[in-house]
Amino acid sequence: MNPVPGTVHGPRLRMEAVRRSFGATVALDGVDLTVESSEVHALIGENGAGKSTLMKVLSGALLPDAGRMMLDGVLYAPRTPVDGRAAGVAMIYQELSLAPHLTVAENILLGREPVTGPFVRRGEVRERAATAMSRIGRPDIPLDLQVGRLSAAEQQLVEIARAVATGCRVLVLDEPTSSLTRTDIGHLFDLVRRLQTEGIAVVYISHVLEEVREISDTFTVLRDGQVTGRGITADTQLEEIVTLMVGRDIHDLYIRGERVLGEEVLEVRGLSGSTSPHAVSFTLHRGEVLGIAGLVGSGRTELIRSIFGLDPVRRGAVRVSHVPCSTPPMMWQLGAGMVSEDRGREGLAAGLSLADNLTLPRLDGLGPWGLVTPAGQERAAQPWIERLPIRCSSPRQKVATLSGGNQQKVALARLLHTGSDVLLLDEPTRGIDVGSKALIYRLIDDLACGDQVAGIAPRAIVVVSSYLPELLGICDSIAVMHRGRLGPPRPVADLDEQAIMLEATGTESTGTGEAA
Repeated sequence: MNPVPGTVHGPRLRMEAVRRSFGATVALDGVDLTVESSEVHALIGENGAGKSTLMKVLSGALLPDAGRMMLDGVLYAPRTPVDGRAAGVAMIYQELSLAPHLTVAENILLGREPVTGPFVRRGEVRERAATAMSRIGRPDIPLDLQVGRLSAAEQQLVEIARAVATGCRVLVLDEPTSSLTRTDIGHLFDLVRRLQTEGIAVVYISHVLEEVREISDTFTVLRDGQVTGRGITADTQLEEIVTLMVGRDIHDLYIRGERVLGEEVLEVRGLSGSTSPHAVSFTLHRGEVLGIAGLVGSGRTELIRSIFGLDPVRRGAVRVSHVPCSTPPMMWQLGAGMVSEDRGREGLAAGLSLADNLTLPRLDGLGPWGLVTPAGQERAAQPWIERLPIRCSSPRQKVATLSGGNQQKVALARLLHTGSDVLLLDEPTRGIDVGSKALIYRLIDDLACGDQVAGIAPRAIVVVSSYLPELLGICDSIAVMHRGRLGPPRPVADLDEQAIMLEATGTESTGTGEAA
């Protein structure tokens, strides 16, 4: 039975002893979750902890095996997402579910259009859509504009307006900032606070704990399908939350072993693209981790893509081990590999298996007489599955069904399978949990240090990241991009977040505490 609007009795949302299994795998094991009206409640956990399953149960996309849910003190048992929407539960997924060819107004009322007989009352559609956009503080977005022409941040706002227009009482935001700029994140947080004042309960899912601290009032931590902790966000240290997430202390999140600079393996000279980068030059040595910092739009990704040959180059040169190189196949052949920031669309072939993805760049030796056999691919993939480790049912599992952290491990394992000496990593930890981040940091350090006893040579690594603590923690030096130009690499010992941001914004310190 779905609740009806009226007097609120107790919390806005209560989930009690919710269980859900998939065969022998227990995804949710007696989970409790309580969210009050006008509260932002953070749901935190590593990939695979059960967050998505719990929210699918809440939305009606999955039926629970046991447990019950209450909305405003009334039993709530949706059997479909349509039931959930009708009851006032709205999910805003990381991958937005808008119709890009329809207008803003049409998307906001999609599926709930006011009709008279077979005819849609279009005037009322515009009126209700305009009201929803005003409620979220963006009446300036044209109602007749096709959604596909909006920015990612604006499309997200249309999704939220749709939730508001249909009487949302519980709003779930799943990794809402993964594709937003800092400015857009600030606007989103302002909107969340506005919705709080209207009595809407917000469940906020994010791997970025700094965001959780800024926007949430309370939190619940899941690990392996169970609640490991909950509390008031402002009263809890981030280190405590991390420990609840991973089941162990992570004081040494950033590992730095003994790195010895070797020979030059990557040389970039005067590299310029069609719009960005502009005349970039630097060298990278074996055993070195170079960080590339800069604001969104500064040209960081364009630089990495130009180096690897994915974007056109107007002038300049790239050499790997002193050999000129200008295309991705040449880069792979010479021992340079890349992990894209967009693993979903270009970093991985989501419809193929883990083994297919991992072995694609290097297929030799995977079968007799030059053939490639599934068994050969699985044998090649298995050691990397165990080393990273990648949580999967088998090497034949489709990459699309893996969690974000495990997908990122597959992308990194592919570079290791090819034996790449030069690794170009664009946002290697975006959208993954703290435990997976710690493993990737450790892997980067292991690769940079090498193993003299085992005869494994150190690798050379470029890391592009928006997260400054990450760059300061794992890199030897950092170069900052601003408007397509790369500044000189400087040792991390000489840098802090403030100094990097001053350079990233084109502001130089005068030494008097004022910005020039």
